[in-house]
Amino acid sequence: MRLEQELANFRAEFERTAPSGRAELYSAKVEELRRQFPLKAVIAVGDDAPDFTLPSTRQRQVSLTSVLHAGPAIVTFYRGGWCPYCNIQLRAYQRALPEIAGLGGQILAISPQLPDGSLSVSEKNALEFDVLSDVGNGVGRSFGLVYALPEELREALRLNNKALPGINGDESWELPVPATFVIGQDRRVALAHVDVDYRRRLPPEDIIATLRSLPAPIARRAATSML
Repeated sequence: MRLEQELANFRAEFERTAPSGRAELYSAKVEELRRQFPLKAVIAVGDDAPDFTLPSTRQRQVSLTSVLHAGPAIVTFYRGGWCPYCNIQLRAYQRALPEIAGLGGQILAISPQLPDGSLSVSEKNALEFDVLSDVGNGVGRSFGLVYALPEELREALRLNNKALPGINGDESWELPVPATFVIGQDRRVALAHVDVDYRRRLPPEDIIATLRSLPAPIARRAATSML
């Protein structure tokens, strides 16, 4: 099943079973954020992606620079393992990983949750790509993605036992807008998908199409030239 259909199916089921007024609240807050969020401040196609180094669930530090030495990077910001839409997206990217890796791409999934939460996401979804913890949202902020949840959504998350201070380790109640970037080895952003509606995500097919449009990874070209 395609990612878009999985997300639509989950949303329909949530709206059918959610407590009275909850789905309407979430939709209203999405539209409020759409009016307020400064999309022009977000890293865009043609921009140089900011470098970063973050801890991975694989017990190592991962930098964008080191990834780009090997090939293009797919940097996807998600809200956290508590978000079902995020888990659906990450599982779809895992299914597409063989084709993405075959084109030289590496996926880096970033959220502000504490490392234990990132490890849980990786294990629960059987992810074979790096899941990174951006505690404090420093990297998300450098991409222009961070916003603070309004009080109505904070209360809804408290009622669901998903209060962000315990998940993210700070009192900011800040999240990144879900976003995915394909970054070439020259550090230029080749594809940027940013949507304040967390219920919509970039299909893996669009990532694959963008990777195919990029030059072959430098390391691969060098190996081919030696044959």
